[in-house]
Amino acid sequence: MSTENEGNAVPAAPSVPPRPDTAPEGSPPSPAGVGAPGPEASTVAERPWQSPQPEQAPAQHPGTAPEQAPAQHPGTAWPPPSLPSYGAGGPGGPAWGAPVPPPQPPRRRAGGLVAAVLVAALVAGGVGGGIGYWAAASNDDAPGSTTVSAVSPQDLKREPGTVAAVAGKALPSVVTIEAESGAGGMDGSEGGGEAGTGTGFVYDKEGHILTNNHVVASAADGGTLSVIFSNGKKYDAEVVGRAQGYDVAVLKLKNAPAGLAPLPLGNSDKVVVGDSTIAIGAPFGLSNTVTTGIVSAKNRPVASGDGSSGKNSYMSALQTDASINPGNSGGPLLDSGGAVIGINSAIQSAGNGLGQSQAGSIGLGFAIPINQAKAVAEQLIKTGRPVYAVIGATVDMAGEGTGAKIASEGAGGTEAVTPNGPAAKAGLEPGDVITGFNGKAIDSGPTLISEIWNHKPGDKVTLTYERDGKEHKAEVTLGEREGDS
Repeated sequence: MSTENEGNAVPAAPSVPPRPDTAPEGSPPSPAGVGAPGPEASTVAERPWQSPQPEQAPAQHPGTAPEQAPAQHPGTAWPPPSLPSYGAGGPGGPAWGAPVPPPQPPRRRAGGLVAAVLVAALVAGGVGGGIGYWAAASNDDAPGSTTVSAVSPQDLKREPGTVAAVAGKALPSVVTIEAESGAGGMDGSEGGGEAGTGTGFVYDKEGHILTNNHVVASAADGGTLSVIFSNGKKYDAEVVGRAQGYDVAVLKLKNAPAGLAPLPLGNSDKVVVGDSTIAIGAPFGLSNTVTTGIVSAKNRPVASGDGSSGKNSYMSALQTDASINPGNSGGPLLDSGGAVIGINSAIQSAGNGLGQSQAGSIGLGFAIPINQAKAVAEQLIKTGRPVYAVIGATVDMAGEGTGAKIASEGAGGTEAVTPNGPAAKAGLEPGDVITGFNGKAIDSGPTLISEIWNHKPGDKVTLTYERDGKEHKAEVTLGEREGDS
Protein backbone atom coordinates (compact mmCIF):
# COMPACT_ATOMS: atom_id res chain seq x y z
CA MET A 1 0.00 0.00 0.00
CA SER A 2 1.33 3.38 -0.95
CA THR A 3 2.19 5.82 1.82
CA GLU A 4 2.76 8.81 -0.43
CA ASN A 5 1.42 11.98 1.26
CA GLU A 6 -0.03 9.79 3.94
CA GLY A 7 -1.14 11.99 6.84
CA ASN A 8 0.52 15.11 5.42
CA ALA A 9 -1.21 17.78 3.48
CA VAL A 10 0.79 19.31 0.64
CA PRO A 11 1.07 23.09 1.26
CA ALA A 12 0.04 25.44 -1.46
CA ALA A 13 2.84 27.05 -3.47
CA PRO A 14 4.06 30.37 -1.99
CA SER A 15 4.01 33.52 -3.97
CA VAL A 16 7.68 34.14 -4.93
CA PRO A 17 9.48 36.51 -7.27
CA PRO A 18 10.55 35.13 -10.60
CA ARG A 19 13.55 32.87 -10.42
CA PRO A 20 16.58 34.24 -12.37
CA ASP A 21 17.65 32.17 -15.34
CA THR A 22 21.24 32.05 -14.08
CA ALA A 23 22.77 32.37 -10.69
CA PRO A 24 24.84 35.55 -9.94
CA GLU A 25 28.55 35.29 -10.58
CA GLY A 26 30.46 33.66 -7.81
CA SER A 27 27.34 32.10 -6.42
CA PRO A 28 28.13 28.45 -5.89
CA PRO A 29 25.38 25.87 -6.32
CA SER A 30 23.56 25.20 -3.15
CA PRO A 31 23.99 21.66 -1.93
CA ALA A 32 20.95 19.61 -1.06
CA GLY A 33 20.19 19.83 2.59
CA VAL A 34 17.99 21.46 5.11
CA GLY A 35 16.01 24.13 3.41
CA ALA A 36 17.30 23.03 -0.01
CA PRO A 37 15.28 20.09 -1.34
CA GLY A 38 16.90 17.85 -3.94
CA PRO A 39 15.66 17.42 -7.46
CA GLU A 40 13.19 14.74 -6.39
CA ALA A 41 11.27 17.13 -4.16
CA SER A 42 7.89 18.48 -5.10
CA THR A 43 7.65 21.71 -7.08
CA VAL A 44 6.02 23.37 -4.13
CA ALA A 45 9.51 23.45 -2.44
CA GLU A 46 11.62 23.71 -5.59
CA ARG A 47 14.85 25.73 -4.98
CA PRO A 48 13.61 28.69 -2.93
CA TRP A 49 15.10 32.04 -3.81
CA GLN A 50 18.61 32.62 -2.39
CA SER A 51 20.67 35.71 -1.50
CA PRO A 52 23.56 36.20 -3.95
CA GLN A 53 26.98 35.78 -2.43
CA PRO A 54 28.82 39.19 -2.16
CA GLU A 55 32.29 39.52 -3.64
CA GLN A 56 33.80 41.12 -0.52
CA ALA A 57 34.68 39.14 2.52
CA PRO A 58 31.72 38.36 4.68
CA ALA A 59 31.19 40.07 7.97
CA GLN A 60 32.25 38.16 10.98
CA HIS A 61 29.55 36.32 12.78
CA PRO A 62 29.21 37.46 16.39
CA GLY A 63 30.87 35.11 18.79
CA THR A 64 33.57 33.84 16.42
CA ALA A 65 37.31 34.56 16.25
CA PRO A 66 38.30 37.16 13.64
CA GLU A 67 40.74 34.84 11.88
CA GLN A 68 38.22 31.97 11.65
CA ALA A 69 36.06 31.70 8.59
CA PRO A 70 32.43 31.86 9.50
CA ALA A 71 30.44 28.65 9.27
CA GLN A 72 27.90 28.73 6.56
CA HIS A 73 24.52 27.20 6.98
CA PRO A 74 24.04 24.47 4.48
CA GLY A 75 22.02 25.46 1.50
CA THR A 76 22.19 29.24 1.99
CA ALA A 77 24.57 32.13 1.40
CA TRP A 78 26.19 34.10 4.19
CA PRO A 79 25.03 36.34 5.81
CA PRO A 80 21.48 35.07 5.96
CA PRO A 81 18.72 37.38 4.96
CA SER A 82 16.91 39.23 7.60
CA LEU A 83 14.13 37.04 8.93
CA PRO A 84 11.23 37.82 11.15
CA SER A 85 11.49 36.74 14.71
CA TYR A 86 9.19 33.79 14.21
CA GLY A 87 11.54 32.42 11.51
CA ALA A 88 14.75 32.50 13.59
CA GLY A 89 14.85 28.78 14.08
CA GLY A 90 12.56 28.84 17.05
CA PRO A 91 9.89 26.32 17.63
CA GLY A 92 7.54 26.12 14.71
CA GLY A 93 9.76 28.32 12.50
CA PRO A 94 11.59 27.36 9.34
CA ALA A 95 15.30 26.56 9.30
CA TRP A 96 17.84 29.07 7.99
CA GLY A 97 17.48 29.60 4.30
CA ALA A 98 14.02 28.02 4.08
CA PRO A 99 11.41 30.06 2.30
CA VAL A 100 8.82 31.83 4.31
CA PRO A 101 5.56 31.37 2.47
CA PRO A 102 3.11 34.17 2.95
CA PRO A 103 -0.02 33.22 4.86
CA GLN A 104 -2.69 31.70 2.68
CA PRO A 105 -6.40 32.08 3.07
CA PRO A 106 -7.88 29.08 4.93
CA ARG A 107 -10.15 28.32 1.98
CA ARG A 108 -7.23 27.72 -0.39
CA ARG A 109 -5.40 25.59 2.18
CA ALA A 110 -8.50 23.42 2.68
CA GLY A 111 -8.82 23.04 -1.07
CA GLY A 112 -5.16 22.05 -1.32
CA LEU A 113 -5.61 19.51 1.46
CA VAL A 114 -8.64 17.91 -0.22
CA ALA A 115 -6.86 17.78 -3.56
CA ALA A 116 -3.77 16.24 -1.99
CA VAL A 117 -5.78 13.58 -0.18
CA LEU A 118 -7.69 12.82 -3.36
CA VAL A 119 -4.51 12.48 -5.38
CA ALA A 120 -3.00 10.29 -2.69
CA ALA A 121 -6.05 8.07 -2.70
CA LEU A 122 -5.98 7.73 -6.48
CA VAL A 123 -2.29 6.98 -6.49
CA ALA A 124 -2.70 4.44 -3.69
CA GLY A 125 -5.51 2.78 -5.58
CA GLY A 126 -3.48 2.63 -8.74
CA VAL A 127 -0.44 1.27 -6.96
CA GLY A 128 -2.57 -1.27 -5.15
CA GLY A 129 -4.06 -2.42 -8.44
CA GLY A 130 -0.63 -2.65 -9.98
CA ILE A 131 0.72 -4.64 -7.06
CA GLY A 132 -2.31 -6.93 -7.21
CA TYR A 133 -1.81 -7.56 -10.92
CA TRP A 134 1.92 -8.20 -10.39
CA ALA A 135 1.20 -10.63 -7.57
CA ALA A 136 -1.39 -12.49 -9.65
CA ALA A 137 0.98 -12.70 -12.60
CA SER A 138 3.75 -13.94 -10.34
CA ASN A 139 1.48 -16.56 -8.77
CA ASP A 140 0.47 -17.86 -12.19
CA ASP A 141 4.09 -18.77 -12.87
CA ALA A 142 5.00 -19.90 -9.38
CA PRO A 143 4.74 -23.55 -8.36
CA GLY A 144 1.90 -24.30 -5.96
CA SER A 145 -0.03 -21.21 -7.05
CA THR A 146 -3.33 -20.67 -5.27
CA THR A 147 -4.79 -18.52 -8.03
CA VAL A 148 -8.32 -19.76 -8.90
CA SER A 149 -9.52 -19.41 -12.47
CA ALA A 150 -13.16 -18.81 -13.32
CA VAL A 151 -14.97 -21.99 -14.32
CA SER A 152 -16.90 -21.85 -17.59
CA PRO A 153 -20.43 -23.36 -17.63
CA GLN A 154 -19.40 -26.29 -19.84
CA ASP A 155 -16.82 -27.30 -17.22
CA LEU A 156 -19.39 -27.61 -14.43
CA LYS A 157 -20.15 -31.17 -13.37
CA ARG A 158 -23.28 -32.33 -11.60
CA GLU A 159 -23.01 -34.70 -8.66
CA PRO A 160 -24.34 -38.23 -9.28
CA GLY A 161 -27.94 -38.58 -8.15
CA THR A 162 -28.92 -34.97 -8.85
CA VAL A 163 -31.82 -34.40 -11.24
CA ALA A 164 -29.48 -32.71 -13.72
CA ALA A 165 -27.06 -35.64 -13.70
CA VAL A 166 -29.80 -38.26 -14.07
CA ALA A 167 -31.58 -36.34 -16.82
CA GLY A 168 -28.35 -35.63 -18.68
CA LYS A 169 -27.51 -39.32 -18.77
CA ALA A 170 -31.02 -40.54 -19.63
CA LEU A 171 -32.07 -38.02 -22.30
CA PRO A 172 -30.00 -39.54 -25.15
CA SER A 173 -31.93 -42.81 -24.64
CA VAL A 174 -35.42 -41.25 -24.57
CA VAL A 175 -37.23 -40.77 -27.89
CA THR A 176 -40.23 -38.87 -29.19
CA ILE A 177 -42.58 -41.06 -31.25
CA GLU A 178 -44.66 -39.71 -34.10
CA ALA A 179 -47.47 -42.06 -35.16
CA GLU A 180 -49.72 -41.54 -38.16
CA SER A 181 -52.44 -43.89 -39.36
CA GLY A 182 -53.07 -44.79 -42.98
CA ALA A 183 -54.85 -42.29 -45.21
CA GLY A 184 -58.17 -44.01 -44.66
CA GLY A 185 -57.98 -44.07 -40.87
CA MET A 186 -58.26 -47.06 -38.58
CA ASP A 187 -61.97 -47.61 -39.27
CA GLY A 188 -61.56 -47.60 -43.04
CA SER A 189 -63.22 -44.20 -43.49
CA GLU A 190 -61.96 -41.74 -46.03
CA GLY A 191 -59.98 -38.65 -45.14
CA GLY A 192 -56.68 -37.85 -43.55
CA GLY A 193 -55.01 -40.26 -41.17
CA GLU A 194 -54.97 -39.83 -37.41
CA ALA A 195 -51.67 -38.62 -35.97
CA GLY A 196 -50.29 -38.40 -32.47
CA THR A 197 -47.14 -37.87 -30.46
CA GLY A 198 -45.85 -39.88 -27.54
CA THR A 199 -42.65 -41.02 -25.90
CA GLY A 200 -40.55 -44.17 -25.64
CA PHE A 201 -37.09 -45.27 -24.53
CA VAL A 202 -34.32 -47.54 -25.73
CA TYR A 203 -34.87 -51.06 -24.38
CA ASP A 204 -31.85 -52.88 -25.80
CA LYS A 205 -28.90 -52.46 -28.16
CA GLU A 206 -30.75 -54.20 -31.00
CA GLY A 207 -32.92 -51.12 -31.45
CA HIS A 208 -36.10 -52.10 -29.57
CA ILE A 209 -38.10 -49.19 -28.16
CA LEU A 210 -40.53 -49.65 -25.26
CA THR A 211 -43.67 -47.50 -25.14
CA ASN A 212 -47.45 -47.56 -24.57
CA ASN A 213 -49.82 -49.36 -26.88
CA HIS A 214 -52.12 -46.35 -27.14
CA VAL A 215 -49.19 -44.25 -28.47
CA VAL A 216 -48.75 -46.46 -31.56
CA ALA A 217 -52.21 -48.03 -31.99
CA SER A 218 -53.25 -45.60 -34.72
CA ALA A 219 -50.24 -46.55 -36.87
CA ALA A 220 -50.19 -50.28 -36.12
CA ASP A 221 -52.05 -51.24 -39.30
CA GLY A 222 -50.80 -49.51 -42.43
CA GLY A 223 -49.59 -46.33 -40.75
CA THR A 224 -46.14 -44.82 -40.30
CA LEU A 225 -43.97 -44.52 -37.21
CA SER A 226 -40.99 -42.22 -36.67
CA VAL A 227 -38.64 -42.11 -33.72
CA ILE A 228 -36.71 -38.91 -32.94
CA PHE A 229 -33.76 -38.91 -30.53
CA SER A 230 -32.78 -35.97 -28.33
CA ASN A 231 -30.03 -35.02 -30.80
CA GLY A 232 -32.66 -34.49 -33.49
CA LYS A 233 -31.87 -37.61 -35.54
CA LYS A 234 -34.95 -39.32 -36.92
CA TYR A 235 -35.47 -43.02 -37.74
CA ASP A 236 -38.32 -45.05 -39.17
CA ALA A 237 -39.72 -47.76 -36.92
CA GLU A 238 -42.18 -50.65 -37.02
CA VAL A 239 -44.34 -52.41 -34.44
CA VAL A 240 -42.91 -55.68 -33.14
CA GLY A 241 -45.84 -56.42 -30.85
CA ARG A 242 -48.38 -54.72 -28.66
CA ALA A 243 -50.52 -55.70 -25.69
CA GLN A 244 -53.73 -53.72 -25.48
CA GLY A 245 -54.70 -54.96 -22.04
CA TYR A 246 -51.31 -54.12 -20.51
CA ASP A 247 -51.00 -50.95 -22.62
CA VAL A 248 -47.47 -51.94 -23.64
CA ALA A 249 -45.93 -51.94 -27.12
CA VAL A 250 -42.50 -52.70 -28.53
CA LEU A 251 -41.11 -51.00 -31.65
CA LYS A 252 -37.91 -51.64 -33.56
CA LEU A 253 -35.83 -49.12 -35.48
CA LYS A 254 -35.52 -50.11 -39.14
CA ASN A 255 -31.94 -48.81 -39.35
CA ALA A 256 -30.78 -48.74 -35.76
CA PRO A 257 -27.65 -46.64 -35.21
CA ALA A 258 -24.59 -48.06 -33.51
CA GLY A 259 -23.91 -47.27 -29.88
CA LEU A 260 -27.46 -47.34 -28.55
CA ALA A 261 -27.51 -47.03 -24.75
CA PRO A 262 -30.48 -48.85 -23.15
CA LEU A 263 -31.85 -47.31 -20.00
CA PRO A 264 -31.19 -49.49 -16.92
CA LEU A 265 -34.29 -51.14 -15.48
CA GLY A 266 -35.01 -50.90 -11.78
CA ASN A 267 -37.13 -53.07 -9.49
CA SER A 268 -40.61 -51.63 -9.09
CA ASP A 269 -41.38 -54.08 -6.28
CA LYS A 270 -38.73 -52.39 -4.12
CA VAL A 271 -40.09 -48.87 -4.63
CA VAL A 272 -41.59 -47.22 -1.55
CA VAL A 273 -43.87 -44.25 -1.13
CA GLY A 274 -41.84 -41.06 -0.93
CA ASP A 275 -39.06 -42.17 -3.28
CA SER A 276 -37.97 -39.48 -5.72
CA THR A 277 -39.14 -39.76 -9.33
CA ILE A 278 -38.09 -38.15 -12.61
CA ALA A 279 -40.37 -38.25 -15.66
CA ILE A 280 -39.11 -37.58 -19.19
CA GLY A 281 -41.35 -37.13 -22.20
CA ALA A 282 -42.89 -34.87 -24.82
CA PRO A 283 -45.93 -33.25 -23.16
CA PHE A 284 -48.05 -31.51 -25.81
CA GLY A 285 -45.22 -32.17 -28.27
CA LEU A 286 -42.51 -30.49 -26.17
CA SER A 287 -39.78 -33.10 -26.56
CA ASN A 288 -37.14 -33.81 -23.92
CA THR A 289 -39.16 -32.34 -21.06
CA VAL A 290 -38.03 -33.33 -17.57
CA THR A 291 -40.26 -33.14 -14.48
CA THR A 292 -39.76 -34.37 -10.94
CA GLY A 293 -41.82 -35.63 -8.02
CA ILE A 294 -42.16 -38.58 -5.68
CA VAL A 295 -43.90 -41.94 -5.58
CA SER A 296 -47.26 -40.92 -4.14
CA ALA A 297 -48.75 -44.43 -3.85
CA LYS A 298 -48.35 -48.02 -5.05
CA ASN A 299 -50.73 -50.63 -6.43
CA ARG A 300 -53.29 -48.14 -7.67
CA PRO A 301 -55.90 -50.01 -9.76
CA VAL A 302 -56.14 -47.91 -12.90
CA ALA A 303 -58.10 -48.42 -16.10
CA SER A 304 -56.74 -46.41 -18.99
CA GLY A 305 -60.23 -45.89 -20.40
CA ASP A 306 -63.57 -45.33 -18.76
CA GLY A 307 -63.58 -48.75 -17.10
CA SER A 308 -66.70 -49.99 -18.92
CA SER A 309 -65.17 -51.41 -22.10
CA GLY A 310 -63.69 -54.87 -22.49
CA LYS A 311 -60.84 -53.27 -24.45
CA ASN A 312 -59.60 -51.10 -21.64
CA SER A 313 -56.12 -51.38 -20.18
CA TYR A 314 -55.68 -52.21 -16.52
CA MET A 315 -52.67 -51.76 -14.31
CA SER A 316 -51.70 -51.91 -10.68
CA ALA A 317 -49.98 -48.59 -11.11
CA LEU A 318 -47.34 -46.50 -9.42
CA GLN A 319 -48.82 -43.10 -8.61
CA THR A 320 -46.58 -40.03 -8.89
CA ASP A 321 -46.99 -36.29 -8.60
CA ALA A 322 -44.33 -35.63 -11.25
CA SER A 323 -46.03 -33.53 -13.91
CA ILE A 324 -47.36 -35.86 -16.66
CA ASN A 325 -49.40 -34.59 -19.59
CA PRO A 326 -50.61 -35.88 -22.97
CA GLY A 327 -47.43 -36.73 -24.88
CA ASN A 328 -45.65 -38.11 -21.80
CA SER A 329 -47.25 -41.50 -22.48
CA GLY A 330 -44.73 -44.27 -23.00
CA GLY A 331 -41.88 -42.31 -21.43
CA PRO A 332 -39.79 -43.55 -18.51
CA LEU A 333 -40.42 -42.85 -14.86
CA LEU A 334 -36.97 -42.94 -13.27
CA ASP A 335 -35.78 -43.28 -9.72
CA SER A 336 -33.08 -41.05 -8.23
CA GLY A 337 -30.37 -43.34 -9.59
CA GLY A 338 -31.63 -43.11 -13.17
CA ALA A 339 -33.18 -46.62 -13.36
CA VAL A 340 -36.61 -47.07 -14.97
CA ILE A 341 -39.27 -47.99 -12.41
CA GLY A 342 -42.34 -47.45 -14.60
CA ILE A 343 -43.81 -46.40 -17.96
CA ASN A 344 -45.89 -43.21 -17.71
CA SER A 345 -49.32 -44.13 -19.03
CA ALA A 346 -52.29 -42.22 -17.59
CA ILE A 347 -53.34 -39.14 -15.66
CA GLN A 348 -56.32 -38.18 -13.57
CA SER A 349 -57.96 -35.23 -15.28
CA ALA A 350 -60.38 -33.01 -13.41
CA GLY A 351 -63.89 -33.84 -14.59
CA ASN A 352 -62.70 -36.21 -17.35
CA GLY A 353 -61.97 -39.44 -15.52
CA LEU A 354 -58.82 -41.49 -15.91
CA GLY A 355 -56.94 -41.67 -19.18
CA GLN A 356 -55.29 -39.46 -21.75
CA SER A 357 -57.10 -36.28 -22.65
CA GLN A 358 -56.14 -32.73 -23.47
CA ALA A 359 -56.56 -31.70 -19.84
CA GLY A 360 -53.35 -30.88 -18.04
CA SER A 361 -51.67 -32.44 -15.04
CA ILE A 362 -53.21 -32.01 -11.61
CA GLY A 363 -50.45 -33.97 -9.92
CA LEU A 364 -52.05 -37.40 -10.31
CA GLY A 365 -50.04 -39.46 -12.77
CA PHE A 366 -49.87 -43.24 -13.14
CA ALA A 367 -47.15 -45.53 -14.48
CA ILE A 368 -47.06 -49.23 -15.35
CA PRO A 369 -44.60 -50.89 -12.94
CA ILE A 370 -41.48 -51.82 -14.90
CA ASN A 371 -41.44 -55.39 -13.56
CA GLN A 372 -44.75 -56.01 -15.30
CA ALA A 373 -43.80 -54.08 -18.43
CA LYS A 374 -40.52 -55.97 -18.76
CA ALA A 375 -42.28 -59.37 -18.68
CA VAL A 376 -44.72 -58.18 -21.34
CA ALA A 377 -41.93 -56.71 -23.50
CA GLU A 378 -39.95 -59.96 -23.45
CA GLN A 379 -43.04 -61.88 -24.53
CA LEU A 380 -43.74 -59.45 -27.36
CA ILE A 381 -40.14 -59.57 -28.64
CA LYS A 382 -40.23 -63.37 -28.50
CA THR A 383 -43.63 -64.07 -30.09
CA GLY A 384 -45.18 -60.75 -31.09
CA ARG A 385 -48.29 -61.58 -29.07
CA PRO A 386 -49.20 -60.88 -25.44
CA VAL A 387 -50.07 -63.55 -22.90
CA TYR A 388 -52.43 -62.76 -20.03
CA ALA A 389 -52.97 -64.59 -16.74
CA VAL A 390 -56.67 -65.37 -16.15
CA ILE A 391 -58.94 -67.01 -13.55
CA GLY A 392 -61.47 -68.19 -16.12
CA ALA A 393 -64.41 -66.09 -14.93
CA THR A 394 -66.22 -62.98 -16.14
CA VAL A 395 -66.52 -60.29 -13.46
CA ASP A 396 -68.64 -57.15 -13.25
CA MET A 397 -66.43 -54.15 -14.07
CA ALA A 398 -68.93 -51.48 -13.04
CA GLY A 399 -69.48 -52.07 -9.33
CA GLU A 400 -67.11 -50.57 -6.76
CA GLY A 401 -66.64 -50.80 -3.03
CA THR A 402 -68.18 -54.24 -2.54
CA GLY A 403 -65.61 -56.41 -4.32
CA ALA A 404 -65.47 -58.04 -7.76
CA LYS A 405 -68.69 -59.89 -8.47
CA ILE A 406 -68.69 -62.82 -10.89
CA ALA A 407 -71.28 -62.01 -13.54
CA SER A 408 -74.32 -64.17 -14.19
CA GLU A 409 -73.23 -64.76 -17.77
CA GLY A 410 -70.26 -64.05 -20.01
CA ALA A 411 -69.91 -61.98 -23.18
CA GLY A 412 -72.29 -62.99 -25.97
CA GLY A 413 -74.30 -65.25 -23.70
CA THR A 414 -71.39 -67.53 -22.83
CA GLU A 415 -70.94 -69.03 -19.38
CA ALA A 416 -69.55 -66.62 -16.79
CA VAL A 417 -67.34 -69.33 -15.26
CA THR A 418 -65.37 -71.16 -17.94
CA PRO A 419 -66.02 -74.89 -17.65
CA ASN A 420 -62.96 -76.75 -16.37
CA GLY A 421 -61.16 -73.41 -16.03
CA PRO A 422 -59.15 -72.21 -13.01
CA ALA A 423 -62.13 -70.65 -11.17
CA ALA A 424 -64.36 -73.64 -11.88
CA LYS A 425 -61.76 -76.04 -10.57
CA ALA A 426 -61.49 -73.95 -7.38
CA GLY A 427 -65.28 -74.13 -6.84
CA LEU A 428 -66.25 -70.53 -7.69
CA GLU A 429 -69.72 -69.86 -9.10
CA PRO A 430 -71.62 -66.97 -10.77
CA GLY A 431 -72.72 -64.43 -8.15
CA ASP A 432 -69.71 -64.99 -5.89
CA VAL A 433 -68.06 -61.75 -4.75
CA ILE A 434 -64.26 -61.85 -4.65
CA THR A 435 -63.02 -59.62 -1.80
CA GLY A 436 -59.37 -60.65 -1.43
CA PHE A 437 -56.42 -61.67 -3.61
CA ASN A 438 -53.36 -63.06 -1.80
CA GLY A 439 -54.33 -61.06 1.27
CA LYS A 440 -54.95 -57.76 -0.62
CA ALA A 441 -58.40 -56.21 -0.45
CA ILE A 442 -60.35 -56.25 -3.72
CA ASP A 443 -63.01 -53.55 -4.06
CA SER A 444 -63.86 -53.75 -7.78
CA GLY A 445 -63.45 -55.64 -11.03
CA PRO A 446 -60.59 -53.40 -12.31
CA THR A 447 -58.72 -53.95 -9.03
CA LEU A 448 -59.01 -57.72 -9.43
CA ILE A 449 -57.87 -57.64 -13.08
CA SER A 450 -54.87 -55.43 -12.29
CA GLU A 451 -53.79 -57.85 -9.54
CA ILE A 452 -54.20 -60.89 -11.77
CA TRP A 453 -52.14 -59.27 -14.54
CA ASN A 454 -49.29 -58.67 -12.13
CA HIS A 455 -48.80 -62.44 -12.18
CA LYS A 456 -47.87 -65.03 -14.77
CA PRO A 457 -49.87 -68.00 -15.98
CA GLY A 458 -49.27 -70.97 -13.68
CA ASP A 459 -48.91 -68.89 -10.51
CA LYS A 460 -50.94 -70.12 -7.53
CA VAL A 461 -52.97 -67.47 -5.71
CA THR A 462 -55.46 -67.45 -2.83
CA LEU A 463 -58.88 -65.86 -3.42
CA THR A 464 -61.20 -64.75 -0.63
CA TYR A 465 -64.88 -64.58 -1.66
CA GLU A 466 -68.35 -64.26 -0.21
CA ARG A 467 -71.36 -66.43 -1.00
CA ASP A 468 -74.70 -66.07 0.73
CA GLY A 469 -73.14 -63.81 3.36
CA LYS A 470 -70.40 -66.27 4.26
CA GLU A 471 -66.68 -65.87 3.59
CA HIS A 472 -64.71 -68.59 1.83
CA LYS A 473 -61.19 -69.09 0.52
CA ALA A 474 -59.96 -70.93 -2.52
CA GLU A 475 -56.59 -71.65 -4.07
CA VAL A 476 -56.50 -70.96 -7.81
CA THR A 477 -53.82 -71.81 -10.37
CA LEU A 478 -53.91 -69.04 -12.96
CA GLY A 479 -54.55 -69.96 -16.56
CA GLU A 480 -53.54 -68.05 -19.69
CA ARG A 481 -55.01 -66.30 -22.66
CA GLU A 482 -52.91 -65.45 -25.69
CA GLY A 483 -53.51 -62.31 -27.71
CA ASP A 484 -56.06 -59.51 -27.36
CA SER A 485 -59.68 -60.56 -27.72
